[in-house]
Amino acid sequence: MDCVKTATRLKGSLCHRFIFFTICLSSFQDVVVLGMTPEMNHFSSLSELASPPSTGLFQPIEISPAVIPHYPFPGESFPPMYPTFPTTYDPVLTGKCPVNFSALSDIMDKTASDCSQPLAAFVGNVICCPQFSSLLRIVRGYYSTTTDKLGLRNMTANDCFSDIISILASRRANSSIPNICSVEPSNLTGGSCPVKDVATFEKMVNTSKLLDACSSVDPLKECCRPICQPAIMEAALQISAGESLISDNKNIVGGPNHIDALNDCKGVVYSWLSRKLPLEAANTAFRILSACKVNKVCPLDFEQPYEVIKACGNLTAPSPSCCSSLNAYIAGIQKQMLITNRQAIICATVFGSMLQKSGVMTNIYDLCDVDLKDFSLQAYGQEGCLLRSLPADVVYYNSTGFSFTCDLSDNIAAPWPSSSSMTSLSLCAPEMSLPALPTSETLGSPGYRNGGVDLLVPIFLFFVFITLLY
Repeated sequence: MDCVKTATRLKGSLCHRFIFFTICLSSFQDVVVLGMTPEMNHFSSLSELASPPSTGLFQPIEISPAVIPHYPFPGESFPPMYPTFPTTYDPVLTGKCPVNFSALSDIMDKTASDCSQPLAAFVGNVICCPQFSSLLRIVRGYYSTTTDKLGLRNMTANDCFSDIISILASRRANSSIPNICSVEPSNLTGGSCPVKDVATFEKMVNTSKLLDACSSVDPLKECCRPICQPAIMEAALQISAGESLISDNKNIVGGPNHIDALNDCKGVVYSWLSRKLPLEAANTAFRILSACKVNKVCPLDFEQPYEVIKACGNLTAPSPSCCSSLNAYIAGIQKQMLITNRQAIICATVFGSMLQKSGVMTNIYDLCDVDLKDFSLQAYGQEGCLLRSLPADVVYYNSTGFSFTCDLSDNIAAPWPSSSSMTSLSLCAPEMSLPALPTSETLGSPGYRNGGVDLLVPIFLFFVFITLLY
């Protein structure tokens, strides 16, 4: 039974129009994933973006209801696109990690699903890595409840990190998560932060204020009118300021600088919060804060589009050669990863600015019918899927495999920059915007970003489920 027949049998069963995007894979075979490094210039900094178009695209995007289909015909045998997945197994642990992982089983299951072996490379930037980062913060917080330490010692961190990866892999997760997310065992430690114990932390920080700000993070307001983020930064600044009082690094060659200490102290603050908040509340809050960060940056890699520039320069009317070159270039982008609707707006603006700087001044997105979804992962020439801007999870069903929901930003035209002048881009409505707050990023630390990936062998996207219901 092919996808078209399946879609036909479903047509008319609902009164609204939904787009379902379900990816199932035939087996957990070995996957080779390579980072796609641009040969020429890479444009992803918001400081290099062109002015946003004067349309409503840059208002907060409405999020569509989540709908994940089950196999629609349970009475019939499963077709080939519904494969049988291997069972889980008991992991082999080091026996040296003092953390009781059974108490964190639900969070471990969620992380394993979000970082599933076949999908982790495609959803790492938006789903897997934010959830894995949240898991590590929760592990540190749980560890502190019995030790009063807000970070693990280096050797203990190595053992616990190894156990975490082993447990996740035994639950169908990709064992390459550390590489996909650029995470190391040191993320479980306090690093160079001078304050690593609960007692000292609570003496130096207004913990009531911190807890009030981060106990309940509003997913619709936090990214534009932050409350928890500045509270975390304030606490990190307070405990990192004690560095000079605790140890003198001036005479240590290669000693940690203040930026390193500030970033590490933010991790300590997260550990304290996860110690105080219920597990699910902490995970939800941390995922929302991650979403605020990842939705500010285009995660795609753009190579210099020489052929597009050559074919589309000085264009005033539709041109087959221009659109052919543009489509060929975008087809390469579509092999990288799934991105959110907000990231797609930024990516379209980044690429448009890149073309404008090279002399392509005509809105070729409009001439060639380029939509936002064209910047996300495609499967066998089918429609692309834009993930929602709010945190989402991958769901595993025995019948359908790993599934997730696409946002219903159907055929929204990709925004062409209004001019070649470079300004910062905001996806917040004017009434929701506030002056930028000082963060570790503005102080010089690298932003959270994962590069694009190219799938080599042997993964197959068996099932692209797109239904148009009227």
